[in-house]
Amino acid sequence: MSFSNPHPQLTWSQRLASGIGALGLLILVVAWSGADFGRPGLWLTASLLLLSLGTVWFAYATYRGHPEGIKNNGVWFNRLTNRGLWGWCIGIIITGLYILLYFYPGLLGLRQDEPNTGLIGFFDHLSYWLKGKPGGQWFVYGTLYTLAILIFGIKFIWKYRHNRYQIVRTISVMFFQLCFAFLLPELMDRLNQPSMDLKNMWPLNYYFFFDWNLDKLLKDGHLGLFLFGWGLAMILVVSPVLTYFFGKRWYCSWVCGCGGLAETAGDPFRHLSSKSLKAWKIERWLIYGVLVFAVIMTLLVIYTYLTGQGSLLFINSYVIREWYGFFIGAIFSGVIGVGFYPILGSRVWCRFGCPMAAMLGLQQKFFSRFRITTNGGQCISCGNCSTYCEMGIDVRWYAQRGQNVVRASCVGCGICAAVCPRGVLRLENGKVDINQRTEELRTIHVRREDVNIHN
Repeated sequence: MSFSNPHPQLTWSQRLASGIGALGLLILVVAWSGADFGRPGLWLTASLLLLSLGTVWFAYATYRGHPEGIKNNGVWFNRLTNRGLWGWCIGIIITGLYILLYFYPGLLGLRQDEPNTGLIGFFDHLSYWLKGKPGGQWFVYGTLYTLAILIFGIKFIWKYRHNRYQIVRTISVMFFQLCFAFLLPELMDRLNQPSMDLKNMWPLNYYFFFDWNLDKLLKDGHLGLFLFGWGLAMILVVSPVLTYFFGKRWYCSWVCGCGGLAETAGDPFRHLSSKSLKAWKIERWLIYGVLVFAVIMTLLVIYTYLTGQGSLLFINSYVIREWYGFFIGAIFSGVIGVGFYPILGSRVWCRFGCPMAAMLGLQQKFFSRFRITTNGGQCISCGNCSTYCEMGIDVRWYAQRGQNVVRASCVGCGICAAVCPRGVLRLENGKVDINQRTEELRTIHVRREDVNIHN
């Protein structure tokens, strides 16, 4: 009966793990206050190790007594995962930290002409060890972001340990975040070589075509030219080919750092995504609006770079890119995209704002071999698939009718198939049949009409 208890009590093992993690967090808070640690490098190591140990231990204590299989007991009763008090508190704290990182790094200890202090100064010791120079707010952010994906990734693997697909893709996002997004750029910086996140591409990497980035790459010798060519190849060749064969999941669920954090740290909040028709309409207007904004901005900055003229038809490219960087690059993808996990679900940015997801989604919807196939005769309408779809797709509607799920928003995380008790859903890469794809797209329009009738 304890497995179905909506208000489970923490065990002593879980409480001890929470205490260990809280102690690691306390060290960071004390460092933020400006306290002078005698050996800051040792204390930083202790803090990160305690945070990691506490989280992994808590996950082990939570799932070790359960049989294999996904357990989401009590998520609608828990104050953290049902938009309760703890959920709002965590959301406000994370949102506040993002605001400080983006707009007030001085309050975190960033200094211009003197040594950093506070939290940023605390992480400088790790920065010196990795790249031989002091860090900044983005080094602190990158370190904590990577650590979150790693430790919550272990928790995710333990929870979904019966599902090979979930284990492999989680290991994949952990690897790409640690090696490609964090370690490799820092080590290249140490060698005074041009560096960038090799998996991050336009339009998600919206500044790739900015003048300062192009100048840096084109003036940094053969390596800079290689990175520029790699960026173009990712846009024009690698991404379309992989999306054709595997759908957008190759990036959104296997490679992307935004998706990696949403899948690992955001897993407890995936059921909070709205499945309403209103949310679907907002989603389509927002995400494709951001994509159009990104394309227009990019064309303007390329025009400015090639001609030296800052304006085209009275539109200033510098103003446009500042607006995009502030509203999309900072507020939407950062502050709202992560801070609102406990309120709107774990894929707020991916679902409503990511231009990369929008571009890959269009390719997936019309040209990709990927789809989620269904066996309607086995569906018992339990609703697990729809409940735990973080992209707000009503998967049950398709499963009840035996219709394949072909949606631009689907990131192929596979959780709908993992939580299905009857094995109704399968993630497949089949040959594209034009007649079948036309029928699949027609069912999407039928569903819209059905929902409109009921609303």
